Amino acid sequence: MGQTLEIILGPTGVGKTAYAIQRALEVGSPVISCDSRQIYKEMRIGTAVPSDEELAAVKHYFIREVPVTRPYTAGIYEVEALKLIHRLFAEGYQTLVMCGGSMLYIDALCYGLDDFPEVPLQLREHLIECLKDEGVEVLAEQLRELDPVSYEEIDLTNGRRVVRALEVCLFTGKPFSSFKTRTFKERNFTIKKIGLERPREELYARTDARVLKMIEDGLEEEARSLLPYRDLTPLQTVGYREMFEYFDGAFDLETTIRHIQANTRHYAKRQLTWWRRDEDIQWIHL
Repeated sequence: MGQTLEIILGPTGVGKTAYAIQRALEVGSPVISCDSRQIYKEMRIGTAVPSDEELAAVKHYFIREVPVTRPYTAGIYEVEALKLIHRLFAEGYQTLVMCGGSMLYIDALCYGLDDFPEVPLQLREHLIECLKDEGVEVLAEQLRELDPVSYEEIDLTNGRRVVRALEVCLFTGKPFSSFKTRTFKERNFTIKKIGLERPREELYARTDARVLKMIEDGLEEEARSLLPYRDLTPLQTVGYREMFEYFDGAFDLETTIRHIQANTRHYAKRQLTWWRRDEDIQWIHL
């Protein structure tokens, strides 16, 4: 059997970390994280980084390695993760375990990224100003008119994602979704995707409980320490966004917790919708 990368994926809160560590111990592999937020040094509690015990059980890569001030993208991840994978295979590993729920990062690693056009900085800055002045709903409505496909696919609560899609539409006159050509890059190893799922009620109960655990572990203090960076892309993340609104006085803590729980459930639903279209995933019911 050739060299194989096993990717453990699934919605937030399903139990990927424990499953991946168990699998890594079985095959004698490290765990390569594929999470676009756990990679940041300062974002430990709100991203549900593996515990100290879990990190000690098996070597992890791409966990808390990058400062939030350093721009980091799926494209950078593709390059760095492939470099690591090739090195580990050259060292003699036959099976490597990857774990994560970041759809774009997993796609970048498996297939390579599509070539999106560069957009003038002035246009992006103008849209970011509109985002601040008018709110994400106005821009999302504009995106719905120009590109209904992207409107259905992207996280409409994430202003940066909406701006990114809209700026491409406005600059090129073509839908953002039309640039997703899916010209797959070949990888010289086998990729096996294992999707984890649970009954929806159970999954949502787990995510609700996990949010409460984050609060208990000090999410409020962590978010407060990151207030100076609130406008950076990494902090446009469920858990931190709602905390910043709480600090602004928009909601009380109890309401904020409910918002985090609801938005986490929405994110889990989007993850499942994204992966349901991938026929290569072998689903396991936990």
